[in-house]
Amino acid sequence: MSELTLLVLKFGFLLLLWVFIFAIVYALRSDLFGRVFRRPDVATGTGPTVSSFPSTPLPTPIGDVTGEASDTARRLIITTGAKAGLEIELTDQPLSIGRSRENGLVIRDDYTSTHHAKLLLWDEGWVIQDLDSTNGTFLGDERVTVPTPVPIGVPVRIGTTSFELRR
Repeated sequence: MSELTLLVLKFGFLLLLWVFIFAIVYALRSDLFGRVFRRPDVATGTGPTVSSFPSTPLPTPIGDVTGEASDTARRLIITTGAKAGLEIELTDQPLSIGRSRENGLVIRDDYTSTHHAKLLLWDEGWVIQDLDSTNGTFLGDERVTVPTPVPIGVPVRIGTTSFELRR
């Protein structure tokens, strides 16, 4: 082979190596930091709309017809995992759950996705929504595939962490 052919092959191989390295770095970055999500502005009150959920209606929670918040859970208590015993006061705002520091509840373990799930107040009851996580979100022993009402005292498991809603 001529020297020109060898030189072109060397540069081609070097270019291929750099493309491979950039592909690895991009895959690692997206795995560690996740996709870019736009955080809703609390002041404007933007958030998930009704149209972002499946068309099947969720069951209305059983409770006081007057809509008093006394039947609604106001605390989230972590029962198992690295943060066992932690208690979080729930507000009317959605609570995002995952590995990223951007989440309201940060769970750092190998089985939790960057943006794993969301806990939403819906019709005076809490609903858990899995955000297409790899390892899933479990309510009791059932995997959550659609936004599902969370009864008070029923464990929700994300990775190695379990939590319950309480009054």
